[in-house]
Amino acid sequence: MRQIILDTETTGIDPLSGDRIVEIGAVEMIKRKLTDNNYHQYVQPERDVPQEVIEVHGITNEFLRDKPLYRDIAQEFFDYIKGAELVAHNAPFDTGFMDNEF
Repeated sequence: MRQIILDTETTGIDPLSGDRIVEIGAVEMIKRKLTDNNYHQYVQPERDVPQEVIEVHGITNEFLRDKPLYRDIAQEFFDYIKGAELVAHNAPFDTGFMDNEF
């Protein structure tokens, strides 16, 4: 069984109001053993990250300025997670953002 344990950081809490992903981190497990096949990407959200959110995750607008857009990494990320069971602490939050981005 292939599992991907993932987490995202975002510009806020509601993808339907325009909040976007700014960071994706994921690790792969096969048969419940970690592999070295990890995925990490910062993403330019095409909007400002509010100061109160920066205080939570520390990812600044200046830092994100030269990062790729989600549409530029979407296929690579999709290929990485394809066919795997996704595991996340607050899965509805993460998958809600992923669904909105895809």
